[in-house]
Amino acid sequence: MALGFIAASQRAGLPLFLGSYPITPASDILHELSQYKDFGVTTFQAEDEIAAVTSAIGAAYAGALALTTTSGPGMALKTEDIGLAVAVELPLVICDIQRGGPSTGLPTKTEQADLLQALFGRNSEAPIPVVAPSTPGDCFWVALEACRIAVKYMVPVIILSDGYLANGAEPWKIPEVSELPEIPIHFETNPVDFQPYRRNPQTLARPWAIPGTPGLEHRIGGIEKQDVTGNINYDPLNHEHMVRTRAAKVEAVADDIPDVVPEGDPSGDLLIVAWGSTHGPITAALKAQRAKGARIGHVHLRHLNPLPKNLGEVLKQYRQVLVPEMNMGQLVMILRAKFLVDAQGFNKIQGKPFKQAEIEGKIEEMLS
Repeated sequence: MALGFIAASQRAGLPLFLGSYPITPASDILHELSQYKDFGVTTFQAEDEIAAVTSAIGAAYAGALALTTTSGPGMALKTEDIGLAVAVELPLVICDIQRGGPSTGLPTKTEQADLLQALFGRNSEAPIPVVAPSTPGDCFWVALEACRIAVKYMVPVIILSDGYLANGAEPWKIPEVSELPEIPIHFETNPVDFQPYRRNPQTLARPWAIPGTPGLEHRIGGIEKQDVTGNINYDPLNHEHMVRTRAAKVEAVADDIPDVVPEGDPSGDLLIVAWGSTHGPITAALKAQRAKGARIGHVHLRHLNPLPKNLGEVLKQYRQVLVPEMNMGQLVMILRAKFLVDAQGFNKIQGKPFKQAEIEGKIEEMLS
């Protein structure tokens, strides 16, 4: 993941800033990035989680590719300032490397129980794009994707990894630089009729205006903005308009992500929908059960907010839907609410990953 952030910074042509407070299992990103000063990387070990995220917001305001790293307890402390990043509409990547909780919980054990916190864990209406890697090698590509979304849409983005991925390993082919997606950056420089909240009609992103650019002085802060001008504004209709616009900007990301293509059978008796580090045992179980003649598909979600646009249609192609998660059933709750599908959860909250045999046993139970 650290290498992915460095690659994103190089492709964007921006200095990389990490504001972080040490916490298991996220600290390795801080340790790794601190070795890359020659690539324009600045790492800042803050005195607490709040200082870590606010330093990153300041770096984003100043024109850096900014990120902050933490785990579940740190996400709780960063909550208000993640809302600030939503309000001021600055690009920021927040890495939540999940562990067992609540509170201090199981610092060295894995879990994926921060999904609802990532989706809804802020005051008021403050939606944020959420992405999740599925393997250790996929962490590189998800880091690139999160940075791309953040700067294109001028929005904070959350990466949900977990301890099992953070401490896992797999063979990984170092990609050619030419294979990496470009991350176009545009800083506003024209002072003629500049308005800090005039939006790109396609992405709804506001301009990225670096402080100190002549003629682009503007107000910044967490109090509600007047549409277009960015001035403080308490008008009820303006507030509703800004809330809906910020939400529409996040929804617009769905136009920019690929449709899901099920692994295995494109329709059949059972679809497994999952996310994160459950990918390995699910893939192995799918292969074994299909070899026995079962008609099963598997969709592993990288984008958790917004969800891929064709996911609802894919769900309808199967008789049953199974959602294995290392929590009490968070993604399954979202799928039931959004698509009115009778998805069934399969939950493990032991600080340990699923085993292939456990997934196979649940598949056979449902198909019988």
